Amino acid sequence: MSVLEMKVPSPGESISEVEIAQWLVSDGDYVEKDQAIAEVDSDKATLELPAEESGIITLKAEEGDVVAVGQVVCLIDTSAEAPAGAPKKEEVKEEAAPAPAKEKAPAATPAPNPGPVNEKTSYASGTPSVAAAKMMNENGVQANQVKATGKDGRITKQDVLAALSGGFDASNVQGWGGTRDQKRERMSMLRRKVAERLVAVKSETAMLTTFNEVDMQPIMDLRSKYKDQFAKHHEVNLGFMSFFTKAVTEALNLYPAVNAQIEGNEMVFHDYADIGIAVSSPKGLMVPVVRNAEQMSLAEIEKEIKRLAIKARDGKITPDEMTGGTFTITNGGVFGSMMSTPIINPPQSAILGMHNIVERPVAINGEVKIRPIMYLALSYDHRIIDGKESVSFLVKVKEMLENPERMLFGAKDPHAVLLGL
Repeated sequence: MSVLEMKVPSPGESISEVEIAQWLVSDGDYVEKDQAIAEVDSDKATLELPAEESGIITLKAEEGDVVAVGQVVCLIDTSAEAPAGAPKKEEVKEEAAPAPAKEKAPAATPAPNPGPVNEKTSYASGTPSVAAAKMMNENGVQANQVKATGKDGRITKQDVLAALSGGFDASNVQGWGGTRDQKRERMSMLRRKVAERLVAVKSETAMLTTFNEVDMQPIMDLRSKYKDQFAKHHEVNLGFMSFFTKAVTEALNLYPAVNAQIEGNEMVFHDYADIGIAVSSPKGLMVPVVRNAEQMSLAEIEKEIKRLAIKARDGKITPDEMTGGTFTITNGGVFGSMMSTPIINPPQSAILGMHNIVERPVAINGEVKIRPIMYLALSYDHRIIDGKESVSFLVKVKEMLENPERMLFGAKDPHAVLLGL
C-alpha cells in the first residue's frame, strides 16, 4: 500500500496556520487528482485544497480545527483503485446522451429499464460554492430549488441569483418560524481576525474623522457624456470609483503623511500609492489592493478594480492581493449609507469613506439649486497626520471631483497651467 501524506500548503507570507472550514469529501471516499477536497480559512482569505493524487482518502482533521501550515490533514491511499460503479466523467456524459435509434422505437413496446441513473456524478454535484452557500442561507434557499450549472454540477452564485429571480413557492422559503429557537455558528478565522484588528485600531491609534461634501454633478455629467464611448473603447464601464481613486492619488502626492504609516518610532513614507478598495464578499469585508494606482489611467483603474472585486466575491482572492496597501477607500453608499466614520485599515494611517448620492438644495452664486451631493469622511491617525493635513487632503479631493479636469494636471488649476502661473 502506497500512502501519500497531504500537508497544508502555505497560503502566503506571514500566515502560519489555517482553519478547516469545510471538507468537500467524506472519510473513505475515492478522490481524483486535483479534485477540491476541502476549503480552508486563513485570516485573509478562503482557499480550496486540491487532492495531490488519486486514491482513497482518510481525514486527519475535523471541520473547525486550526492546523499549522505544513501539518498533515489527510492521507491518500494511491494504490487503491477506483470503486466499481464510479464511471469517469467522459463515460457519464456518453451514457447520459440519448441514442437516436431508441427514440424512434414504437411507443407500445416498453423500453428495457436501465436501472436508476446516478445523477450525482462527482463530489461537487449539488454542492454550493462558498458564495452560493452564504446567499442560499441568507435567503432560505434549498439545494433542490436551484439548477446547478457549475463545473461538475456545483451550485454557483449565479445559479442562486437565477433561482431567486425566477421565484419560488412561498411555502418552501424559510422565514420567521414563530419559535424561540437559537442557532450558533462558529466565527471563521477571517471574521475573528477582522474583529481583533478592529478592536486594536480603536485602542492603539489616535483616530479622528473629518467630513466634507462634494457636488457630484460634474462627474455625473462627464459619465453621461462619455460612458458609452468609454465602455466601447475600453471594454469596461466608467464608474465613480476610478474618479475617486485618481483624485485620492493626486491628493496623496500633495500630502504624503496621509499615505504613510508608523513602524515603531519611525514614520514610513511611500513613493507610490497602493489603494485598497473595500468590497463586500460572502466571507465579510475584504480589501483587495490596486498596486501603483498613481500611474494608472481611469480605464486601467476600472479594469483592475473589476478583476479584484470579482475574485473577492467568488472567494478566489489571494492573500498577496490584499496586503501592502497604503490607503483605503470604502463605499458605504452602495448600501444606502448617508454618513459614517470608517475605521482605519492598519497599518495604514487613513481611510476615505464614500456615501450615497442624494439631491439636496445648495446655495450656488446666491441662488438655491438642487444638486447631487455626497458626504465624504476621512478617518485618520492623529499620531502621524495633523488636522491641517487631513482637512487639506479632503478639500483637495473635493476640488478635483468637482473639477475633474484637474486630475489631468496633477491637482493644479488647468487655467493656471495654461498661463504659466
